[in-house]
Amino acid sequence: MFKSLIFFVRYFIFWLLYFAIDRFIFMFIFHKKLRDIPFSEKVYTFYHALRLDLSMTAYIAVIPLLVYTFWYFTKREKVNFNWIGKYNGTLILLFSLISIINFNIYREWGSKINARAIGFAITTPNESLASSASSPIFLTLLTFLVLLGAAFYLHFILVKKQVSFTKTPIWAKVILSILILGINFLFIRGGTSTAPNTQSMAFFSEHQILNHASLNTEWNLMSSILASSKTDKNPYMYGDQRQAELTIKELYTVKKDTTISILDTDRPNVVIFLLESFTADLTKTLGNENGITPNLDSLAKNGILFNRIYATGNRTDKGLIGTLAGFPTLGIGSIVKWPEKMQKIPAISQKLYQHGYQTSFYYGGESEFDNYKAFILGHDYKKLVDRNSFSKKDMNSKWGAYDDLVFNKQLDDANQTKQPFFSTILSLTNHEPFELPVAHKFGDSDNVQKFKSTAFYTDSCIGAYLNNAKKQSWYKNTLFIFIADHGHPLPKNNHEIYEPQRYHIPLILYGEVIKKAYRGKSFGQTGSQQDLAATLLAQLNIPSTEFTWSKNLLNPYAKHFAYFSWDNGFGFIKDQHTVTFDNIGKKTLYNDKPADTAQTNEILKIGQSYLQSAYHQFINL
Repeated sequence: MFKSLIFFVRYFIFWLLYFAIDRFIFMFIFHKKLRDIPFSEKVYTFYHALRLDLSMTAYIAVIPLLVYTFWYFTKREKVNFNWIGKYNGTLILLFSLISIINFNIYREWGSKINARAIGFAITTPNESLASSASSPIFLTLLTFLVLLGAAFYLHFILVKKQVSFTKTPIWAKVILSILILGINFLFIRGGTSTAPNTQSMAFFSEHQILNHASLNTEWNLMSSILASSKTDKNPYMYGDQRQAELTIKELYTVKKDTTISILDTDRPNVVIFLLESFTADLTKTLGNENGITPNLDSLAKNGILFNRIYATGNRTDKGLIGTLAGFPTLGIGSIVKWPEKMQKIPAISQKLYQHGYQTSFYYGGESEFDNYKAFILGHDYKKLVDRNSFSKKDMNSKWGAYDDLVFNKQLDDANQTKQPFFSTILSLTNHEPFELPVAHKFGDSDNVQKFKSTAFYTDSCIGAYLNNAKKQSWYKNTLFIFIADHGHPLPKNNHEIYEPQRYHIPLILYGEVIKKAYRGKSFGQTGSQQDLAATLLAQLNIPSTEFTWSKNLLNPYAKHFAYFSWDNGFGFIKDQHTVTFDNIGKKTLYNDKPADTAQTNEILKIGQSYLQSAYHQFINL
């Protein structure tokens, strides 16, 4: 028995080495992020990874162990395990594919592959391929081949295909089988302690990149998939729910429900441009970048600019819900995955439709992507224009119709629409793989150049749209709102997923309906894209009490704060002090005023209460 168990010792060593190679490649690909980290701490990554690596290996070993146990109770002295080659080969191919997908997802999202990414790939494969098209193809292919080559070589060296048994009494076989299966179960669970394995078991460093490197990719994906199916338990319970709700209630309570009135009419047409990936860093006004967004910069100088606005998340589905419904992000969860819950939250479009507005939504891509269509049609947008509304010759990008076509379509339709109307335009050209129908203004040799070029193109489409709109009769009675769906690491490429600069976005109001006294004015209070709902409705004298997570930015008594989250982490900004927190490692990742301990603790408590309460409401929708 013990001699035959050498088979499993070698089997475990093989998979542990595979995961170590995968980890080494991950660290090599992102070596620039590791430059200033001591070598010894990088090495510790492999040690702290062992617990989850062992757990994943034990999961893989379940089937071989069960087959082994079955043959162990027969009278055979030798058992052929040739099938293990096909079993492992299938897993090697699958895991290597997951690894290269993970590398590219981490480059864009700052988090490892999870259930959301798999959901994208299954439900909208074309859009997922388009999103990943900007990834370096040669590096991706080379990485895949290296992983496969190393894995199959190690498999040939280490994994045997025959097991020999010695004669053993039946009672001894039972005891030994229970013992071996029990040990494997303990590896899966992570030992005999009260707490079973979680992602946090791999976290050990102040450097988030090392924690992510230590975290077993396949184990994390499996855990994420299992967790994503559960919506009846709050994974973000930091304290008493009643106290958390009181904290949030106090946050949104104002001494006086009033507003600065910036419009000369309370029934203007409203057009919201929800701009793909338009981080504040793209602009001269907020990011000190020259020549990328001349039109938006001009609008900021001649309209109203809110210069401290933050996206509530890092993906379009979160930005869509945050901007148009004023609903916060849920860490690793997303309300768009549950349309039955999503339909229960209010939206700007519903309120305006109830007050006589003609409502429409324009998007050049596939509206079914990530349940956009369910949100749009379920919230009183009475007209939806998506890629199906354009001819095949206009489908020139991987995502769909380019922004100029979509903007012009909305402009033409507006001329035939009864006023007042409310229209939302979701742009898409400034998205990976950064394709253009024209030459790339800043070049196309790398993603930074491409990103600047697609942003410049979308900005030029905005300029052309407004120039044409000025010729229309409805223009003088229209409020134009420009806001990003989320931020982006480019073009500066120096903001981690947990840093507030990653979420800094522009919010600009523009149009002749704005009182002259406010044109060119800039507001510096901290706010969120969630706040657009309450802010806009207040200007239209429409109650916004249903939007409990949105505050009026133009109410002088409103508190200055913003919340954002990413997969298993959140950030909270109060006034101009930011604290971000990692829910896996249970540690603060970013604090721009660490000396102010009292306020740091207060902000952390508010942020925890915010995420806990938002998820609590989501569960009970």
